Amino acid sequence: MKAAVVYGKNDIRVEDYPTPKAGSGEITVKIKASGICATDVKTLLGQGLPKELPTILGHEVVGEIYEMGEGVKGFNLGERVAVYPIAVCGECYYCKNGHHNLCLKEFGLGHGINGGFAEYVKLPAQIINIGGVIKIPDELSYEKAVIAEPLSCGIAALRKNRVKPGDRVVIVGSGPMGLIHLKVSKWAGATVIMADVLDKRLKIAKQMGADYCINVSEANLEEELRKITGGTGAEVVITSLGIPKVIEDSYRLVRNGGILNIFGGPPAGQPITLDPRWVHYGEITITGSFASTPDDFKKALELIASGEIIVEDMISDRFTLDNMLDAVERAKNQDMIKGIVLFK
Repeated sequence: MKAAVVYGKNDIRVEDYPTPKAGSGEITVKIKASGICATDVKTLLGQGLPKELPTILGHEVVGEIYEMGEGVKGFNLGERVAVYPIAVCGECYYCKNGHHNLCLKEFGLGHGINGGFAEYVKLPAQIINIGGVIKIPDELSYEKAVIAEPLSCGIAALRKNRVKPGDRVVIVGSGPMGLIHLKVSKWAGATVIMADVLDKRLKIAKQMGADYCINVSEANLEEELRKITGGTGAEVVITSLGIPKVIEDSYRLVRNGGILNIFGGPPAGQPITLDPRWVHYGEITITGSFASTPDDFKKALELIASGEIIVEDMISDRFTLDNMLDAVERAKNQDMIKGIVLFK
């Protein structure tokens, strides 16, 4: 098969690679589309390489079942499926309590096993056994279905943030995941305030339904938010950017009794400063949100299939595997919303 293989920092090669064969309890999927995540781009640029190299990245995967190993039941060859990318033990405290993304032994596509920037991907039993292979409705295209994984991360954050109709939600960072938070927050009935330093991103957010868009390089976000909320601040603030300074600056946007969600993955070893009096006297909840659960993933696919959340406007660029490096360059330059790799 052909695959985009990472050998090291700035060393990505599109080459022939052994086609995986499904063993006992496993499924091999012939990939039809694979989404390009910001995490993939950072890795492809050498910012936090996987421990084991060479490897194949890509964890937003849809396709058709190509091969099934002994013992796999409930599927047929050729069925169209979307893949939850996290493999878990199913036995630890977190798995037994529905927090599969926090599994003590988790691994997954693109981190631990080869991912979806290839013509085929092999899924371990640890994904299949938790219901991580979801059949795609006949009327739903692969292009739309591939957005289920990032959308599921937005749904997981929405659940953690307990967003209600009428809440004011501030989303700091209007990149691809910021737009996902916009979509799920609007679906939940919130008023959404988007913040970014790029007008081109804020323009897209406005087109997708943002109620307010604030360029923080031109205006004071806290002052503008106080005007919008009558001085109270927002019920929910989501830092879609994992930058410690941005997280610190976002504290004061939260109203008393509100929630601050650290969504974007911060770099290791860079602490933030927090006044505990603000948390105590303001009764502030600080939470993180990482990945999603299989239930979030199923919900995301249902919302896309029903049309309750529109995702086709998220897809700005389409690539083949051969021009994978062009996708990385466009993402690095912030020239695309969401790119997907399409396979014949």
